[in-house]
Amino acid sequence: MKKLNDWLDYQQNLHAVGIDLGLERIQKVYQTLFPSGVNFKVITVAGTNGKGSTVAFIGSIYQQAGIKVASFTSPHINQYNERFSVNGMQVSDQQICTAFEQIEQARENTSLTYFEFSTLAALLIFTHAKVEIAVLEIGLGGRLDSVNVVDSDVAVITNIDIDHTDYLGNTREMIGFEKAGIMRANMPCICGDLNPPKTIEAVAKKMKAFLTFVNTPYMGDIGLQGEHQQRNAALAIEAIKQLPEFSITQNQFFNGIKNTKLAGRFQTKKINGKMVILDVAHNPAAVQVLSSTLKQNKQPTIAIFSALEDKNIREMISIISPIIDEWLLVPLDTERAISMQDLTQKFSLSDRVTACEDMSSAIHRALKTKQLQRIVIFGSFYVVTDALKIL
Repeated sequence: MKKLNDWLDYQQNLHAVGIDLGLERIQKVYQTLFPSGVNFKVITVAGTNGKGSTVAFIGSIYQQAGIKVASFTSPHINQYNERFSVNGMQVSDQQICTAFEQIEQARENTSLTYFEFSTLAALLIFTHAKVEIAVLEIGLGGRLDSVNVVDSDVAVITNIDIDHTDYLGNTREMIGFEKAGIMRANMPCICGDLNPPKTIEAVAKKMKAFLTFVNTPYMGDIGLQGEHQQRNAALAIEAIKQLPEFSITQNQFFNGIKNTKLAGRFQTKKINGKMVILDVAHNPAAVQVLSSTLKQNKQPTIAIFSALEDKNIREMISIISPIIDEWLLVPLDTERAISMQDLTQKFSLSDRVTACEDMSSAIHRALKTKQLQRIVIFGSFYVVTDALKIL
């Protein structure tokens, strides 16, 4: 039997294009594997930012209530298995490989992408685990994302901002239309955007979905830092309330939100007396939130940063640079990474910028800088992954 890494290498090379949106391929294989659909309730979560946190809050609340819950998220930070969790525990290599074997047999001559494989694997793993509910994070967009092959019982849209413009369009209206594609007729959709694009309501009307906007933040104790997490928590609570099949007490809601943990979301570590903050903020809207959270406690700060080439890097830098005293730039090991030369040119002459050889030398340098007591590491999931390996 193939090992997990062999399977992942195989999937990377199976389909000619890495990101290839559309449901025709996965639909065929899904219908072979699940002729009468999945046998658990489904909450689907789309949005520009806050998806991972919202999924984590929902999972934590259901766990408090003793309901068997699964989560499918992406990308992972440390290892692939993190994408699939049952009752908060990531699944084993063996469970994933068994699912891959089933998919390989079912797909016949249908070519699937890496992400389509992982989506189907999640559904198979959760079926075998006999979960009662699965919370599925949309990878990219909504309407054409492989997760949308499943009819959800509740759809959640966290917020809409400009990101992935090559795939989703370059206006909030266009992006809103894509995200709204996860709605279903006569089913609830919860949206947390404070200034929602008109397309969200237009799609809801056309599809006859029951749309609810949530704009009051949750004010109780919360396990994740930042004001935006209060909005994500409020969304999670409202999504759960839309599924009356499971009864949740006030206490279970409270404890679920309070005990939520998630890597790479304003994650803090104390090292050599310095405060290290890791955050997967990788687009302007997320960097704005990170910047606001950092401003609540002003202090000299050094940033370790890199980003993918298709991101609006200039805007990300301009949002947060007023509170960054020094920048350390690191290369990323992925084909979508920006070159160090191009990255350096995105900064203005007044910024103190150093290009480092790798993450290890950047962290070493940041920890040695005496006058800067706070280190913030951000810009991409890849940045946080590299940093956590070293830290």
